[in-house]
Amino acid sequence: MPKYNNMAKNLTKRSEDYSKWYNELVVKADLAENSAVRGCMIIKPYGYAIWEKMQSELDRMFKSTGHQNAYFPLFVPKSLFEAEEKNAEGFAKECAVVTHYRLENDPNSPGKLRVDPKSKLEEELVVRPTSEAVIWNAFKGWIQSYRDLPILINQWANVVRWEMRTRLFLRTAEFLWQEGHTAHATKEEALKEAIQMNQVYADFVEKFMAIPVVQGIKTESERFAGAEETYCIEALMQDGKALQAGTSHFLGQNFANAFDVKFMTKKGTQDHVWATSWGVSTRLMGALVMTHSDDQGLVLPPNLAPYQVVIVPIYKSEEQLISISKVANKILELLKPKSITVKFDNRTTQRPGAKFAQHELQGVPLRIAIGPNDLKNNTVELARRDNLTKEVVPIDGLDLKIQSLLIQIQNSLYEKALIFRDKHITEVSDFEDFKTTLETKGGFISAHWDGTSATEEKIKKITKATIRCIPIGNEVKQGNCVYSGAPSKFRVLFAKAY
Repeated sequence: MPKYNNMAKNLTKRSEDYSKWYNELVVKADLAENSAVRGCMIIKPYGYAIWEKMQSELDRMFKSTGHQNAYFPLFVPKSLFEAEEKNAEGFAKECAVVTHYRLENDPNSPGKLRVDPKSKLEEELVVRPTSEAVIWNAFKGWIQSYRDLPILINQWANVVRWEMRTRLFLRTAEFLWQEGHTAHATKEEALKEAIQMNQVYADFVEKFMAIPVVQGIKTESERFAGAEETYCIEALMQDGKALQAGTSHFLGQNFANAFDVKFMTKKGTQDHVWATSWGVSTRLMGALVMTHSDDQGLVLPPNLAPYQVVIVPIYKSEEQLISISKVANKILELLKPKSITVKFDNRTTQRPGAKFAQHELQGVPLRIAIGPNDLKNNTVELARRDNLTKEVVPIDGLDLKIQSLLIQIQNSLYEKALIFRDKHITEVSDFEDFKTTLETKGGFISAHWDGTSATEEKIKKITKATIRCIPIGNEVKQGNCVYSGAPSKFRVLFAKAY
């Protein structure tokens, strides 16, 4: 068990070094740590409990829209991976490849192993960076007729993308995610699916994670490799950088063409099927940390907290602990029917101050402290993590009080993040203003763009800002490109991003 005393005080302040603050917080709050494999992480129990809550809610949402879970192999034969050319080219530089299947004792170094040269694979295997190739190869055997469609599949899995610059949760060589893969009889149905799943992501991130997002469409250069259209949700972190929180891709007939997946239509003709894929990953954990947390540690929305309430006894004698424990257990029974998750922290190895520090660092939404005076007065001290306020309240009606507060905290965190996000969307019409705003204020910059990849690339090269999205429902408003001055019909959102 890590020592939590004064850990929050030792956190680097966000205003001093946001990146260092984030890295320290992820480790000190016991969410994750680096592993022995460069760029890979160990997700610790507290961090994994948060991921499990995310996974559970997303899984429920997917199933409510008709999707089923399945599992496909980790390894993809290189020939299958190469079948869809754009997808293969897009991920080639990030692929880990298996070339041999066995080790043997090294005769030149006793106690050491080497690759058995006789175990070279006939065909190299790609460790999946994404699963379109292996899934579409399977779909070829599943689909013959329109009666077999749609296929609505989701997979919970790990993937490997050999990143050079890594950061816990935000960018790791191996990460956990879900990837949806669907096949449809018509273009309209596939487009509807891609848009629907982007909306599912937006609903989850806003209502469950309390993070406001902008829904949009990616430009061609930012699009998923092999997609005809990529829909996305973009969030803004406290340091003014954007984070892509989820993507949903309309794949057209590209993968069906590559794998020759055809079906008999109702009219008796042959056609290639239409496809989508969509996914979110443990990157959402990074978004959660960076959106809400402060210089004292994590701030968790109640909907995601491993436990929403912690009870800490304050006592000097064994008799006092026994009496306080009876009250604590009574509170536990009060809250259980309301599906409120509670932890009674009755560890005798830690003093109350250390417990307070730990639960504050780990972002527990509500803390109840019970001492001898509370026993006399039939009260408890109730502390909110989001705004660090405390109040003494009667035990009578405590369950309703806590239920109401958890809703308030969830809503308050969303509103706070929304106000910050909206204050950091800045309209500019001049490139000098663009550069100044980016460096002094950050956030999303709303600016006209002439629609060309050349301009997009020049702006990125000069400022390191990318077009995060073309917002869905963008109002047509004539203007001139912020860089080239060429005519433009609408504004897009630029930002520096993770």
